[in-house]
Amino acid sequence: MSDTSLPVVRLRPKANATAIRRGFPWIFADELVVDRRTKALSPGTIALLEDAERTPLGVVGVTPASKIVARMLDLRGTAAPDKAWLKDRLAKALSLRERLFDAPFYRLVHAEADGLPGVIIDRFGPTCVIQPNAAWAEALLPKMTEALAEVTGCANILKNAGSRGRALEGLDAADAVLLGTAPDAPVPVQMNGATYMADLTGGQKTGLFYDQRPNHGFTARLAQGQKVLDVFSHVGGFALAALAGGAESALSVDGSAPALALAQKGAEAMDMAERFATRQGDAFAVMTDLADAGDRFGVVVCDPPAFAPSKPALEAGVRAYERVARLAAPLVAEDGYLVLCSCSHAADLAKFQGACLRGIGRAGRRAQLIYTGYAGPDHPLLPQLAESGYLKALVFRL
Repeated sequence: MSDTSLPVVRLRPKANATAIRRGFPWIFADELVVDRRTKALSPGTIALLEDAERTPLGVVGVTPASKIVARMLDLRGTAAPDKAWLKDRLAKALSLRERLFDAPFYRLVHAEADGLPGVIIDRFGPTCVIQPNAAWAEALLPKMTEALAEVTGCANILKNAGSRGRALEGLDAADAVLLGTAPDAPVPVQMNGATYMADLTGGQKTGLFYDQRPNHGFTARLAQGQKVLDVFSHVGGFALAALAGGAESALSVDGSAPALALAQKGAEAMDMAERFATRQGDAFAVMTDLADAGDRFGVVVCDPPAFAPSKPALEAGVRAYERVARLAAPLVAEDGYLVLCSCSHAADLAKFQGACLRGIGRAGRRAQLIYTGYAGPDHPLLPQLAESGYLKALVFRL
């Protein structure tokens, strides 16, 4: 049913309406007629998008001051999203995750790929953490909270406002408890036989990175009987999975003392603390020091933060990935394994792989590429939006 009360926004004649009709979810500021009326819309306004010939395309959430001025919510729809609409999207997302996983620990909503642009929801048993990174989602957050509780049965729903994307939408950085209570201790999460401690209120992002789950599992197979070095370890992602897979020992390196403390708690929960160690410091400096000391490892993992989160940062980011590979390669024992990861949107697989190979070559090592990994299936890819496939993991045998 059409909602005639919705304001109308219109594409410019040169905008790519065909791409939008085929599922591309973003409309950029230079593609929309941004007149005085459109500029006056409040951030998060739900509007009806029309092409240049005034043919309706669908319902969008509008943020006039953002580079992404509109996000497609319902292609070919004509009514504003209500709680029933939100429940339908959430139920579809939940049905996929319940088919994939035996326990309720996963990414429940992966933004555009799950039909909720800009929205991230990670589930930790009875608690969900929402990142509403688009103004439309912030405006509908009370309805979304109700819908989420009804669909999942979760008693606790938290809002995490730490994403950089919120600032681009003109949103605040205030976290909140939307329903129930926040856990008063880190939440133990079982993955790949390891136990991770997720800090849902004070940790990075929503408290834990679920995206590397399949890559943790593959690396753990290589780690049996090996000494493992996990650089940019956060709460022990690869290191704890390696211990669960039978590694002789694991060393986690990170700049964050709280993250390493959580990693240590995870190792203790697994009764593997005697095979686990941490080292706080700058990753580049620590790798240099380990090489100078002659340390070698059967498996070395580097999973840094996004060095190239945007196109302007691409050149510097590619150089940083090359430097990581150059410093990490000498630490790998002969016939050992080097795992290099990137979560940068702007650095595609070809650019990232090229940087890794240049770094390995500059270190004087010869590499076989044996595995290319991506985010797990609870982080689905929207084929029309390359940015939704951000994670790359390359495993080399040196």
